[in-house]
This record gives sequence, C-alpha cells and structure tokens, in this order.
Amino acid sequence: MSELFERILLLKNSPVFSQVKTEDLKVVAQSLEEETYFAGERVFDMDEHGDCMYILQQGRIGISLGKNPGKGPKKFVAELGAGECFGEMNLLDDLPRSASAHVIADSTLLSLEKSRLRGLIINYPELSLGMLKGLSLRLRQANLLHTEESP
Repeated sequence: MSELFERILLLKNSPVFSQVKTEDLKVVAQSLEEETYFAGERVFDMDEHGDCMYILQQGRIGISLGKNPGKGPKKFVAELGAGECFGEMNLLDDLPRSASAHVIADSTLLSLEKSRLRGLIINYPELSLGMLKGLSLRLRQANLLHTEESP
C-alpha cells in the first residue's frame, strides 16, 4: 500500500478529518510532515504557543492538564493511539496550548502546520466544512461521555 494511501486512510479514520471528502484528504495527506518522538519526551507543554496539529501514526501519547502530571504513575486525561489527533485547537484559536502532550511509547506523528492548513482551506474551502463537522461530532461525543459519567 502506498504511503499516500495509508495517510488518506489514517486521516479518514481520525475524528477531525472523518467528514472531509477523500479528494480533499489527498491534499492534506501530501502536506503532512513525519516526526519521531521517543518515550518520555513531550511533544508540547501546556501554555506554549504552537503552530502544528498532530495525527498519531503509531505509538501512544498521553494528554495532561499540566507540564508534569504528578509524581509516580502519570495521570492523563486522555491516552491517544493510532489515528487520533491532538493540538488542533491551537490551529483554530491562536491561543496557547491548553494541555501537555507526553510520549508514552515511541511514536511516529504526522504534523500539519497552521500556515499550510490555512493555505489548503483557501484553496479547498470544502475542507473547512468537513473539519467543522468532524470537530462538532467530536464535541458531541465528549458531551455525551460527560453526561454519562455525571450522577
């Protein structure tokens, strides 16, 4: 299977890009940069300014609401696996990172820079509509989980 096809499938299965048309995913897939991180490293820290979102190709990432999530066993608000996205909020609101991303297991990430995404959206406006649908579905799922967990 070709690398481009694998990237398109990965994007299609990710919550942020699941509602984007396949022809638009092709241009996104071509704009991704591969990065490697090792267990124990951090991709980014809370309150940092960033200019990339990430799609986890392989490995595990823990998301914490601080730079160091406690001593002893780390406590994460989320643990992400292949196909999941993180860091996307920063591309949309230009605010500092709202969480820290810790590498739990050696990971291969595909990054998308803010300037590239904005260029893609200008040239492929349907891309933004698909992303908005995907983000809306993700928020609905988070709300549902929160509702189910509340007494």
